[in-house]
Amino acid sequence: MTMKNRFFVALGLVFSAGVATADTISEQSVIDAQTAWGEGIVAISETHTTGGDYTARATAHINDLYAYGMTDVMFKPTLAADDQFREDFAEALSYFIGTEGTEDTGFAIKGWTNVRWENNGIFTTDDAAIAMGNYYFTGPDGSETKVEYSFGYVMDDEGQLRINLHHSSLPYAPS
Repeated sequence: MTMKNRFFVALGLVFSAGVATADTISEQSVIDAQTAWGEGIVAISETHTTGGDYTARATAHINDLYAYGMTDVMFKPTLAADDQFREDFAEALSYFIGTEGTEDTGFAIKGWTNVRWENNGIFTTDDAAIAMGNYYFTGPDGSETKVEYSFGYVMDDEGQLRINLHHSSLPYAPS
């Protein structure tokens, strides 16, 4: 897959977006991409819980949904302090499934049973989109963890949305 790079400016953020020749990105296609991402996180957790090959499932999740290898990806995970930014596939995989000797304990293998999205806004153009809001992760005990997010999307040559910006953080809690 080849994509030309250009700079895209929205919401005060500047990032490299791929230029594709497909149809305009719709708000519904962003919602569908969010649903696929959430279902993927739940599937990785389920696969881990049942003793399956969760590494393969996480690999497919990243390969199917992120734009690594197509354009620059800016990924700032929620639970990352030492290695704050995940510029490549291996760093993203480490965050999702964990790597011994690092801060990565495996966000996607924590037993999540659902991911619920509440968009504050979705901005779309012909070849890029941004969504921002809160998403809620349901743990194995039924409790929800609220996380703030901003996701950027580009369309690949097959017309599929790929994540090129993923920033998430826990809500501010004054001390």
